[in-house]
Amino acid sequence: MLDKVQLTTLPNGLRVITSPQPEAESVAIGFWVGVGGRHEAPAVAGASHFIEHMLFKGTKRRTAKAISQAIEGRGGYLNAYTQEDATCYYARLPHERMHEAFDVLSDMYLEPKLAAADIDRERGVIIEELRMCHDQPQHVVQELLMDGLWANHPLGRPLVGTEKTLRSMTRSDLDDYRRSHYQPANTIFAMAGRLEHGAVVALVQAALGRLPAGKRTKFRAVDRRVAQHPFRLARREIEQVHAAIGFRSFGRHDKRRFALRLLNSILGENMSSRLFQVVREKHGLAYAVSSHYQLFQETGALVVSAGLDRARAADALRLIAREIARMRAKPVTRGEWQRARDYLLGQFRLGLEGTSSQMQWIGESLLNYDRFVKPDEVVAQLMAVTVAEMQQVAAELFTPQNLTLSLVVPEKDPADEKQWLGTLAALG
Repeated sequence: MLDKVQLTTLPNGLRVITSPQPEAESVAIGFWVGVGGRHEAPAVAGASHFIEHMLFKGTKRRTAKAISQAIEGRGGYLNAYTQEDATCYYARLPHERMHEAFDVLSDMYLEPKLAAADIDRERGVIIEELRMCHDQPQHVVQELLMDGLWANHPLGRPLVGTEKTLRSMTRSDLDDYRRSHYQPANTIFAMAGRLEHGAVVALVQAALGRLPAGKRTKFRAVDRRVAQHPFRLARREIEQVHAAIGFRSFGRHDKRRFALRLLNSILGENMSSRLFQVVREKHGLAYAVSSHYQLFQETGALVVSAGLDRARAADALRLIAREIARMRAKPVTRGEWQRARDYLLGQFRLGLEGTSSQMQWIGESLLNYDRFVKPDEVVAQLMAVTVAEMQQVAAELFTPQNLTLSLVVPEKDPADEKQWLGTLAALG
């Protein structure tokens, strides 16, 4: 699996990584820039996401329509996303169109037009995106949680920014930000599919090899000085209580991350998980209940999310807390451990079959770990996790000191912090 991956670093620091699949009918191309929400100063919060939008609005050689037609008009797909620590642009299309797809993406990278009229128009679009998110309580509760987990820190801010920062950003602000961060030393080009590594390197070298290197973007690390607040609440005109329970954790380089991955699977990742079976299937206290985790360079979080019957929300939170505490107090059964391991290994293998997923894996691997992480390494690490290691991670993670509870409740529901946090008393 991914046994033909090759990596070349150009003289200016730009990294090119490929995964050849000689039998594939497609090629997937993406480039990552190591800049996201956590790198933004407060005055330009949302700039990374704003620039992501603007790169699709035209270049010196192409209109916005021409960009989309160049990919979609050949049966392909083009998109992008912004994260806390990176921005990614990617496309997938028939393999014989690789050069055309690369020409479009490299053009977006090199020569975005950033026309004032386009900026003003897209500003309105992003503000509507922001308002749409604020109309979705399941989104609001996650924003509240991030604010509580990493108070007064860039990780605690919404990726989209605020209406105030979006309205105040000028073309100069956006262009300066882009030029500061969209630099070869801070960029990765990843491709997977029917291709030849040497030809890809030559293609990237010809288009981008003469650019000055620049430097990688730095960020403000999370340490003990970054406060965590135990409670966040907002009211909306809704019928359910939306809850998120977050536990601040270690980062992506910690060896305990594999035990955390298994722990999360057993707790709430799928319909076989404890939370789904107990909270939904056995007691009928929620339609949606699940857990997930997110790891950054030096910090992270495991999060339990649920949409709860308002009349029984407190009971549901008590039940969720008891299930989390049970993970800490008692080892999982060998059967649970085996099923979770088999589930993750199966999902992992199936998830790497396609060109898009392989492109994402090699790109994010290089971005996050500065090397290609072989899938066999991940498999071996997951296979090596013991039940005792999982319980140890649960004991270290599921403590009141690491906990933040965020809620979005109906307008007339109580907002008493002590009362709501009391529902989680089983956690200590």
